[in-house]
Amino acid sequence: MLDERAKTLLKTLIERYIADGQPVGSRALSKYSGLDLSAATVRNVMADLEDIGFIASPHTSAGRIPTPRGYRFFVDSLLTMQPLDSEKIHAIEGQLHPSQPQQLINSASRLLSGLTQFAGIVVAPRRKTPRIRQVEFVSLSDKRILLILVTMDGDVQNRILFTQRVYSPSELVSAANYLNMHFSGQDFEHIRDHVKEDLQRLRGDLQDLMAAALAAGDEAMHQTDNDYVISGQRNLLEFEELSSNMKRLRELFDLFEQRTALMQLLDISHRADGIQLFIGGESGIAPLDECSVITAPYEVDGQIVGSVGVIGPTRMAYERVIPIVDITAKLLSSALTYQANS
Repeated sequence: MLDERAKTLLKTLIERYIADGQPVGSRALSKYSGLDLSAATVRNVMADLEDIGFIASPHTSAGRIPTPRGYRFFVDSLLTMQPLDSEKIHAIEGQLHPSQPQQLINSASRLLSGLTQFAGIVVAPRRKTPRIRQVEFVSLSDKRILLILVTMDGDVQNRILFTQRVYSPSELVSAANYLNMHFSGQDFEHIRDHVKEDLQRLRGDLQDLMAAALAAGDEAMHQTDNDYVISGQRNLLEFEELSSNMKRLRELFDLFEQRTALMQLLDISHRADGIQLFIGGESGIAPLDECSVITAPYEVDGQIVGSVGVIGPTRMAYERVIPIVDITAKLLSSALTYQANS
């Protein structure tokens, strides 16, 4: 627990560092904190804050900078939010007027990037798992089989299965008939769960084929071309704490391209209530160790379908950025719900 004096000095230090980007010394703290303290007393408090891991001293400076742990305490206990004024809210709302869902997603991503000068990211709404009308297996060669999935909407997905042995045409027809008879009209998640239960009861020589079909079908039904939209990645080059480490910067941009690890982090917002904030190593993703990620879920008709967020350096104005992410999520929810019901 920190006493009020230590809290005031820590808050002042973090706010000065966020504003200036320079390590903060005891003289600056004495000046800006509003406390009537001697320089020696300020140095003692700073030493205590450093001992508990809230601030650190760069090798090239006598001043101190916040650590991720210090930022976390600041956000949780000391932060004073700056709510957006009505004029700014109306301006955001005007850029998220109802249109095609994908256009709204793109607009929200660009809006977040423009307002914060960080990378803006929006996870696209997840489509409901399609219901399957028909399944077919077509032999391509000795150990290659084409899996054809036709949905109730008429969409067709094809996947090639590589099998351990050759299947006869009658076996392929038998496997397709089994799936069509028992599961036509069901979504693939239902099919996957129930076929897994039935695998042990199926003829042994069809088990491998069914298992391969389940894996490939699951991938086909959940694959989307655009899991999320990200804008303003180049903004991150403007921050010396990120651009000075080219190896880490390349890893960060590789993360944006690969998507999988970042999607796992963003998925947490789908299961969370309100704003989520990951500071530095809290994300569990090494390229984000020098970054903070702020996300909020958005809804359509009261159901969470995606999330919005920003990625920037840990040295960000949290009191300004958090409300921007929050209101963008709420206004995107309103626009998408209006579009879905119009």
